[in-house]
Amino acid sequence: MSSTIESLQKKRNDQPHSMFAARRIRLERDIMDKEHVKGEAKKVEGNIKEAAGKATDDKSLEAEGKVEQAEGEARRKAGDVKDAVDN
Repeated sequence: MSSTIESLQKKRNDQPHSMFAARRIRLERDIMDKEHVKGEAKKVEGNIKEAAGKATDDKSLEAEGKVEQAEGEARRKAGDVKDAVDN
């Protein structure tokens, strides 16, 4: 009986460490997801600016949109790299 109690106490003592590790992993994963989301948002913003630039024949706005799309793609790829390193 005492070995069962000791076993349960050991599990309980080990559990917080594993809970913290799991929480840290979830937080890191959420951060990576944020990088992907920010990248996609930047790409969409760039698409809108590029389309508006084309519609109004504003070459500066069109170029700005293309730059933002490139920034978004770079951020998304950075998120991919971080995911690959963590896995």
